[in-house]
Amino acid sequence: MAFVLRRPLALSTALKQIPNPSSAAPIRAFHNSPIRSKDTFTSAFTKSRASFQNAFRRNYMQQPYRVARPDTGNLKQKLLVGAGLVGATLVATNLLFNRETREDGGMPPFERKYLNETFLHTGLGIGIIGVAARALHQSGWSYRLMATNPWMVIGISLAASIGTMYGTFATSPDNYIQKYALWTGFNVAQAAVLSPLLFMQPALLARAGLYTLGMMGSIAFVGATAKQDKYLYLGGPILAGVVLVAISGFAPLILPATATRTLLWSENIFLWGGLGVFGAKTLYDVQKVLYHARMAERGLIQRDAVNESISLELDFINIFIRMVQILGMRGNNRK
Repeated sequence: MAFVLRRPLALSTALKQIPNPSSAAPIRAFHNSPIRSKDTFTSAFTKSRASFQNAFRRNYMQQPYRVARPDTGNLKQKLLVGAGLVGATLVATNLLFNRETREDGGMPPFERKYLNETFLHTGLGIGIIGVAARALHQSGWSYRLMATNPWMVIGISLAASIGTMYGTFATSPDNYIQKYALWTGFNVAQAAVLSPLLFMQPALLARAGLYTLGMMGSIAFVGATAKQDKYLYLGGPILAGVVLVAISGFAPLILPATATRTLLWSENIFLWGGLGVFGAKTLYDVQKVLYHARMAERGLIQRDAVNESISLELDFINIFIRMVQILGMRGNNRK
C-alpha cells in the first residue's frame, strides 16, 4: 500500500503490460500441439509479476557514477612549468631588486635564527588553515556559509579574525599557552572563511599554492639579503594601497549590477593591484622581522615569532586568493 501511495501510476503501468489471454488463443490455434491452459496461466502470471516488480523498480535503479580520471601527464607538465616559473621569478627578482647586497658580511646568526623561527610559524599557520578548511568543508560548513547573508559573514569573520589577532598581539610570549591558543583560533577563523575555495579544482588550487609560494619565496629572499632597513620606507605607501584594494573588494556589494565598467575596474584593482600591494608588503614584513630581531638582540623588545608570522600569513592568504581567481578566470576564458 505504501508503494502505491508513493507511485500511483506504477499499478496502471503494470496492468497495461499484462498480456491479454483472448488475443493469445488464436495464435496458438495454428500450432499442432494442444493448448495447455495451466502453462499459459502460469506464464502469464509470471510475466505480470515481473512487469509489476519492474514498474516499481525502474526509477530506483540508478546508473553508476563514473569518476573521471585526471590526466596525470597534463598535471605533471603543468607542475613542471609552474616550478620553472617559480625558479625564473626567484632569479629575476633577485637580479632586479637586490643589486645592493648587505655590506656587513651577511646575515648575523641571531637575525637568521629569528627569521627561521618566523618562517617556521608561518608554515605551521598555513598548514593549520589548510587542515581546518578541509575538515570544515567536509562537514558541510561551506554550503551553510554560502547560503548565509554576505554582510553577516563579513561582520562575523572580521570580528573573529581581528579579535583573535589582536589578542595574540597583546599576549606576552611568556604566556605561551594563551598565546598559542589565540593564534590557533586566528588560523581557524581564517579557515572558516576560506573553506568554500575547496569547491574549486584541486589542480587549480595546487597551482595557485605553488605560484604563491614561489612569489613569496623570491620576495622574502630579496628582503632577507638586501641592505638593512632598505625597504622599511614602504610602510606608508603599502597602507594606502591596502585601503584602496579593500575598498575595491567591497565594490560589488555596494555598486549596482548596471555599473559594469566601474565593477570591471574595481575587479582589476582588487586582483592585480592586490598582487602588487601584498608582494610589496611581504618585502616590508621580512625586513621588519630582521629589524625586530636587532631590537630584541639589544633588549628593547621581546622575541615573538608568533606575532611576526601573522603578517606573513595574511600576505600568503591574500596572494593565494588572487592567484586562484586569476587562474580560474584564465580557465574559463579558454573554454
